[in-house]
Amino acid sequence: MLQLSEAEVLEKIQQLVPFEAQLNDGSLTIRISEYQPYIATAIHHGHRLRGDLMPKCLLAEEERYFEEDPFTGDFISSLPIVLQGEDSRYEYDLNRAPENCIYDEAWGKPVWQTPLSDDERAVSLAKHNCYYRILACLIDTLESKFGLCLLYDIHSYNYQRIERDVPVFNLGTKQVNTRRWRKEIDSLVGKLRNIELPNIDVTAEVNDVFQGMGYQASFVKTNFANTLIMPLEVKKVFMDEERGESFPLVIEKLRADMKNVLTEHAAETILRRTKVKKLTSSHVLASKLPREVLKLDRQLFSIARGVNTLSYINPLNIKQEKRRFLHRPYDYQPDFTYRQLNLDPFKFREQLYRLPVEDIRDADIQAMYRKVIDQLAVRIDLLTSIGTEEFLYNSLRYYGQPDQNDIANANFILHAGEYSEPDEETISAQEAIEAFKQAADEYGMKCKVAGSKQLIARAMVSGRTIKVNQGAKFNRKDLDALIHHELGVHLVTSANADLQPLKVLKLGLPGNTHSQEGLAILCEHLSGSFPLHRLKTLALRVIAVDMMVKGESFNETFHVLKHDYGISNDQAFTVTARAYRGGGFTKDYLYLKGLKDALYAYASEDLTSMFIGKTGFEFKPLLDELITREILKKPAYLPKALTMKDTSDPIINYLLKCIK
Repeated sequence: MLQLSEAEVLEKIQQLVPFEAQLNDGSLTIRISEYQPYIATAIHHGHRLRGDLMPKCLLAEEERYFEEDPFTGDFISSLPIVLQGEDSRYEYDLNRAPENCIYDEAWGKPVWQTPLSDDERAVSLAKHNCYYRILACLIDTLESKFGLCLLYDIHSYNYQRIERDVPVFNLGTKQVNTRRWRKEIDSLVGKLRNIELPNIDVTAEVNDVFQGMGYQASFVKTNFANTLIMPLEVKKVFMDEERGESFPLVIEKLRADMKNVLTEHAAETILRRTKVKKLTSSHVLASKLPREVLKLDRQLFSIARGVNTLSYINPLNIKQEKRRFLHRPYDYQPDFTYRQLNLDPFKFREQLYRLPVEDIRDADIQAMYRKVIDQLAVRIDLLTSIGTEEFLYNSLRYYGQPDQNDIANANFILHAGEYSEPDEETISAQEAIEAFKQAADEYGMKCKVAGSKQLIARAMVSGRTIKVNQGAKFNRKDLDALIHHELGVHLVTSANADLQPLKVLKLGLPGNTHSQEGLAILCEHLSGSFPLHRLKTLALRVIAVDMMVKGESFNETFHVLKHDYGISNDQAFTVTARAYRGGGFTKDYLYLKGLKDALYAYASEDLTSMFIGKTGFEFKPLLDELITREILKKPAYLPKALTMKDTSDPIINYLLKCIK
């Protein structure tokens, strides 16, 4: 981190230069990723006591830590302008006036063995004064640029010594013009009350335990007419205040929720108090990709880029085993063989968990990368257990399994009577390859289209390559469906991911199988290329996965699909093999579940951000935010099915509306 003098800091602020630095005496960390009309401060975050004062201090570190405000800097780390005190309040208290900012006695305990000398006090007082010169310069700059400034003054407090119920959040407004800022006060308290913390009843009150009488509020009130300061105390529910132990899950939730609450409040206030016409919380966050995110993203991609699940799970001997099984369908158990894993799983996990995720300050981006890393660790467990009894367990961890609702939806669909005969499959694999090439040209996307003898599916996308099963035949509607599915979604999202600054969108976010397959089938439907037999195939996959999970044999599942549901040997084998490959692959139930969720999302919101890469529905709010912040690019390509005239089948529409 940069070490800057006060003069250098002031110059950068006055010139509106974003920077991250510590004062060269280490007393203050300043992070300005973008100049926005609000500041967040954590002036009691620090624990540092300078070396010449340590021998004189009567208080143990634990005693000092008890009255400090640890983690308050973490709560505001996502925001664009942060001032974080690094020195202990026992050296000088930034929330007290200069004349009494140095304690002789604090909370009933003497602080120093012998009184501090004038020179020692002068050093501490100089740091105090320096902080307020920087704060004044920053507020003055923001008021001049925006006509308004907000300051969120974050503290924490011990509560176990208070013999009554006290709120999790206490907003102190005694030094705020409550008549002028009433809407802002009520809005912030309302948003705080909506925060949900694990195993904690959240309450928020005004002037309950503290009334906001600190010096920072006095300083702002005295010197700045167009700045609203909001002194906010957080009850120490995020740690054991006696032992000093932290509760990481509560801290992480507070980081995420404080980001959302404060940015929403800031955007709402700016919209109300200035001439800005349109503003959301995303607009008041930094629009530059943080360096620590870019660095970690590159490291992650370097580690995980070759871990392609399907390339390892698709059997190498599928044709031979299909022939053997269909010759003896009652007693032969297919013995699939698989590609060898060419990476060291132990080294892979070790590298994953060494990645510096904690360096990412944006709470939501950090949480996303943590989930990606955890998912990759499970994926490597899945791949290392292919062909063993552990594979099913790891597949359940990674993909889950159909629930009763999924099974009910599948059975409902399978009870529908066929009302038209599928067209004859007269299109060859080579003709399908040419059709894919033509469709890719129409999109303007560069890709490779090639035949493959190793696929269970009729076609699939791997990176920028479309593979077509050389043994497959197609009819026109099915081929159109595959083009909208494989090229219109899977290749589109691969091509868009290549254009994004974050390579994690090429690797895939957690839940991307569920969302990508759901969106792909949605596009089949919107294009009018989604006949009942295709919908039934998705339902049959749910039945096959459910039977496999319940311990039924390959043979039993095959015969149930063939005889109970009246499908051909080829289709029954394909559906069964997809579920049993690797030792029990549960992924296939997600197609119908994904379609259900994609239909709901399509009816209720704009899906544009879902096509920027291998995304997941869970992350759509963050992706929307990052596009608004211009950290991610809008997708260059979108599925053509989204803009096609509605030619969908009314019977299929009815069936889809009935699944829940």
